[in-house]
Amino acid sequence: MPHSAPSVDDLQRYAPEVVEPDDFDEFWRDTLAGSAAAPVLVDVRPEPTDLLLLDSWDVTFAGFGGDPVRAWYTRPAGVREPLPAVVEYAGYGRGRGLPHERLTWPTAGYAHLLMDNRGQAGQHGVGDTPDPYGAPGGPWPATWGILDPRNYHYRRLITDAVRAVEALRALPGVAADRVSVVGNSQGGGLALAVAGLVGDLSAVLTTAPFLCDMRRAVALTDLAPYGEIARYLAVNREAEEAVWRTLSYVDGVSFARRATAPAQFGVGRRDTVCPPRTAFAAYNHYGAANGRPVPPEREMHVYPFNGHEGGEAVHVRRQLRWLRAVLAATRG
Repeated sequence: MPHSAPSVDDLQRYAPEVVEPDDFDEFWRDTLAGSAAAPVLVDVRPEPTDLLLLDSWDVTFAGFGGDPVRAWYTRPAGVREPLPAVVEYAGYGRGRGLPHERLTWPTAGYAHLLMDNRGQAGQHGVGDTPDPYGAPGGPWPATWGILDPRNYHYRRLITDAVRAVEALRALPGVAADRVSVVGNSQGGGLALAVAGLVGDLSAVLTTAPFLCDMRRAVALTDLAPYGEIARYLAVNREAEEAVWRTLSYVDGVSFARRATAPAQFGVGRRDTVCPPRTAFAAYNHYGAANGRPVPPEREMHVYPFNGHEGGEAVHVRRQLRWLRAVLAATRG
């Protein structure tokens, strides 16, 4: 991949016509409606952390089908007024971990909700939200229930991600009209999905997003998570048509087309996990289907010599400065 990585000029022109099912909007409208009946907050209790400058709460909210999903809610200690808020989504194979592991956003002055990934903990981080559904498919999260979009793991995880925004807005100390979403890798894919499903976000920050331009991505890399889909098809050859159909309901390009919030993207040009071409597919289509005469603000940062790690701390600094400016402009 590094020797054949496309130039930035080529990436800026890459806008494939991703196959989108005719009932895409109906599918997601019905999916979210099926989970909206349950009250979103199930339990909120203070969590002792020994961090003197931050307060944390252990949150359980109702996700897909009313299933309990865990999250950490953290905010600056002693601050009374409602704060702008950020929902953060974790990467593939990660759980929510411990409340002191991800402190960038609350220490920057935001109310922060970190969502657990149902059923995924154990590869890279600790989590405690099960995914209680069984369906035909492969052994990895990327292939759980992959033969039918109604049974697919990412139908449930994306629904959880939308409900996390609703849960954050219901928590005390949150400025409900100033909520943004952020994520890296799988978390970046979830942030894009939420951007296409929730119409009143303040901003979207996505880096190295998974779940974009899926068919092309599976062809470009053998590394997980996309490689897990290829390995499933290497054994289940007759399942190819069903797999592509299922993936078409969760492709980040389709969600990006429907997004309306300002967005900041980041990619490493040598990324072999989530190839940069696939992120640019979402970026170049971002906001195209929202019906507005002027597309939403968006920007892309490319790190030419980096892989899936992207810009790391340099990019986080850019995220902090960009979000602060976007929120200030909105308030103005």
